[in-house]
Amino acid sequence: MFEKITKDMLKFIDASPTCYHVISNMETRLDAEGYTKLRESESWKLKAGGKYYVTRNGSSIISFQIPKKSFKGFLMTASHSDSPSFKIKENPEMTEGGMYVKLNVEGYGGMLDGPWFDRPLSIAGRVFVKDSDNSISMKLINVDKDLVMMPSLAIHMNREANNGYKFNAQKDMQPLFGDIATKGTFDKTIAKAAGVKVSEVIGSDLFLYNRVKPTVWGAGKEYISSSRLDDQECVYTTFEAFLNAESTSHTLVHCVFDNEEVGSGTKQGAASTFLKDTLERINEGLGRTREQYHTALAQSFMLSADNAHAMHPNHTDKADPVNRPAMNKGIVIKFNANQKYTTDGASEAMFRMVLDKAKVPYQMFTNRSDMPGGSTLGNISNTQVALNTVDIGLAQLAMHSPYETAGAKDPVYMAEGVKAFYESDIDVHM
Repeated sequence: MFEKITKDMLKFIDASPTCYHVISNMETRLDAEGYTKLRESESWKLKAGGKYYVTRNGSSIISFQIPKKSFKGFLMTASHSDSPSFKIKENPEMTEGGMYVKLNVEGYGGMLDGPWFDRPLSIAGRVFVKDSDNSISMKLINVDKDLVMMPSLAIHMNREANNGYKFNAQKDMQPLFGDIATKGTFDKTIAKAAGVKVSEVIGSDLFLYNRVKPTVWGAGKEYISSSRLDDQECVYTTFEAFLNAESTSHTLVHCVFDNEEVGSGTKQGAASTFLKDTLERINEGLGRTREQYHTALAQSFMLSADNAHAMHPNHTDKADPVNRPAMNKGIVIKFNANQKYTTDGASEAMFRMVLDKAKVPYQMFTNRSDMPGGSTLGNISNTQVALNTVDIGLAQLAMHSPYETAGAKDPVYMAEGVKAFYESDIDVHM
């Protein structure tokens, strides 16, 4: 079972080079599972026992299952569709030295710069096309070939490279597209990938992505490496749990938000009204009162699922002296005194009861006391919808590298643990 869910997850990640592909691939699965797509711009007609989903911006999605009888609350997971990368700027072609064509890009999110060099990259994202009836349609694209690369400067020309070098985003991190003969072909490449004419493309959101395939490795095949494990590993495993779970007492909700890597402060991010709007419309669409909505929120629970740092084999000093997560040792529950993570004693206790009953292993993460960590989805989404929340993830190395590493066994632990959560009958008394 470890092998199947891990391989299926790596196939999903490989087919999802951008946040837009993540959501599109989820929609395909939901449609096959009999879910009905709702649109925010239309009236919702909901019924008990129904299964639905709604998207925003093509990069965030909320799916939900309504039980056949009146429910007492919502059980939710939240993860994110985006990963650090480089966004293609407008008018991207730049000629250099009369010999080369480079692409003008800028960083999205807080990535590790070094690992982007000297590996095959390509371009994926979405384009907006002007149709014959003067409407606009969106098309996903993936230039499915090794297209560009960021070549390193040779050690002979930078003798101090191994003594520490600060990369300049505008000078060092611009990918090589081709020789001077390729000047003027970028727009043609993108239009061809979309199956349209250059003149029909009137907007785009395009990103670089790493072409190196996911792999299972290690002396005992115990590790996996792939792009975008943060956070597509949590997206996929919680989604599998959601699709396979059944509840008679709660409405089950699966959320995937965009823009976590840049603070979530967008119309489709965790700080937006997307979750609040959706939960309110579920309540209204079933003819429930405002009072019932508030009592349901008070009996609801969220898992904020975003990967965690494993103790590094070469930098054990960077880990907390006591709470030192390891890959293949189960779900990581994350804590922070300053509420960068939302876990408190109450939410910890509730989730540990679920995992203990399901016999799913878990471990704890805290940062070193002198090393601040980043925030994630839970505390941000709680500014819109206040819920009992616990922050969790799976242990990984090289977070925010274009090629990250995690444990081959952990995806099934997350899927089993979250399924048990969705099927639990949690009562909150505080």
